[in-house]
Amino acid sequence: MKEALKNNKKFIIIGIFIIILLIIGIAFAYLTTTLQGDKEYVVRAGTLDLVLDEGNELTLEKQIPLEDSEGMKLDGFNFSLVNNGKIDTDYTIYLDDMELSEGESRIPDSSIRYSLTRNDETFMARNMTTMGSNPNRRVDFGTITPDETINYTLKIWIDYDTTTEEASGKVFKGKLRVVATQPVGEEASTLLLENIPESNQYDDGTDTFITGEDPNNYIWYSGKLWRAVSVNNEAKTVKLVTQWNISTISYNTSGNTSFAGSYMEEWLNDTTVDGFLGNLRNYENFIVTDAVWDATEDNRGLGSIARPSGTTIVTDTVGLLNMYEYQTSSGVNVSQYTNSYLNNGLYWWSLTPYSTSSVWNIGRNGSSENSRSPLDSLGVRPSINLKSTVKIVSGSGTEDDPYRLMGDSDEELSGTLLNTRYSGEYVRFGNEENNLYRIVSHENKTGTKITSDGSLKSNDSFISIALGNLNYSSTTIMGTFLNGEYLTSYVDSIYSDMIEDNTAWYLGTVASGMSYKLAKYKDTNMSGYSTTIDAKVGLLRYGELMAGQFDSYENNTVYWLLTPSNASNVWNISTGSGYVPSISPSDSSGVRPSLNLKSNVRITSGTGTKEDPFIIALS
Repeated sequence: MKEALKNNKKFIIIGIFIIILLIIGIAFAYLTTTLQGDKEYVVRAGTLDLVLDEGNELTLEKQIPLEDSEGMKLDGFNFSLVNNGKIDTDYTIYLDDMELSEGESRIPDSSIRYSLTRNDETFMARNMTTMGSNPNRRVDFGTITPDETINYTLKIWIDYDTTTEEASGKVFKGKLRVVATQPVGEEASTLLLENIPESNQYDDGTDTFITGEDPNNYIWYSGKLWRAVSVNNEAKTVKLVTQWNISTISYNTSGNTSFAGSYMEEWLNDTTVDGFLGNLRNYENFIVTDAVWDATEDNRGLGSIARPSGTTIVTDTVGLLNMYEYQTSSGVNVSQYTNSYLNNGLYWWSLTPYSTSSVWNIGRNGSSENSRSPLDSLGVRPSINLKSTVKIVSGSGTEDDPYRLMGDSDEELSGTLLNTRYSGEYVRFGNEENNLYRIVSHENKTGTKITSDGSLKSNDSFISIALGNLNYSSTTIMGTFLNGEYLTSYVDSIYSDMIEDNTAWYLGTVASGMSYKLAKYKDTNMSGYSTTIDAKVGLLRYGELMAGQFDSYENNTVYWLLTPSNASNVWNISTGSGYVPSISPSDSSGVRPSLNLKSNVRITSGTGTKEDPFIIALS
């Protein structure tokens, strides 16, 4: 067993030497300048005049692992960007590796935590892997206007859970690099409405809603396909909702239909590796973090629902669509509700309570249902508000060519570690008809958890297998299949070698109306883990990202989850609907394998979309 580094008397030396600044400025021509030695760096090209001004030098020596709360108290490295030019400037700040001295070994990014403060806004602590991997390790990006100064503080520390094997005696050395260009793209709020016909717009005086059966309002962000729902007329923010269900959970306890304090609110805004928000890419750069969600109760039917009165307001980063927003996406024609682009053919929760005992949801045919108890388990389609400054840089808004956002439209990913990528992105893995997978999370911090995009097929037909036991293991019917035949017939040795030999699978019981957290943790405070087993291949658990996900309501089948619902039954996902029943483990159901890929799996090509999935290899 590895010895925890925090309990070891040896010290780690991390040297963060910010001594070389490479600034690339593009105005009327390309200009590349390498600057060394001074504290102030300037590059000019045409009307572009950008200054990177270093403050104190950050050098961490003889540090022991720290909890995030302690790491956030460090002084950090201070630097500023100043635009003395006459034009807006798009910029990206990178943290590149520096060459190590002879005899030094580099500490892995997965063992380093960081936090960034931009002006007065401090971002949550994250693993350095979320920056990307060298040379695409991105600290921040944005647009700086003439005469504007942006002040930064970057804090870096050793992860509290780092082990001796991972980091003892190793070194990290880095340098800042700023890439500056003339502005590209157009604000999302402007471009969306410019490209949507007026006949597919409805302005209620507060928001302009996009309407119709299939408008060109698709947006790809952080590994997920979204639909743009509305543009706020004053703030110019853009409300999005995922095209497909991302997971499936209970809304809340029985008889409690309040969004505030609900399981749903927790899951959507959970910033841990288990939550939705914690797996969104650099969300502070893209999303309004103090968005207002109107969760006012409404017992009127579609066609009679007016804009909510604001009686029940919740402030959160992530929410759900309320019934007024769903209704209004169809325009003013009541007969079009079932044909709205928001009808994805699945069951999913809305934000709006119908009464003190039930919550509105949308059925498979697009009709509304008001009889669902909050303890029922249905699909979740998260909703967010893009900041007014977010730009669209490419795409046409169609499903096959969605709009791409500045800062989320990556190029030249060859050589990038897969463990720096984002939940929902597509990966080519496995053989023939079962060769498309999606990233779930980075649960073990070093590798990448993936799951098959759909249930496994054999000769174009879905296979169906009994779970075999209430508690999954490698010796049950399902476990024997996944750790035997699946590895030989569905995944050849090239891919099998990429899989971690042992992964912890969590077997906590979640009864109806209980928190999704209990599928992994002993209690809702996440103070300890539930019962676990080790195996190479397993299944997703209740409430996990991608558990309840379908990217189509057609030709899908029921599939198993790992999580028991009581002493007799186990949860599974109903056919193409996102509805979750629980059945006996002796019954047969579809199979969506889940597994952890090793930390040294790299991307060789692809952009991570369904049309262009990542191609991967061991490095």
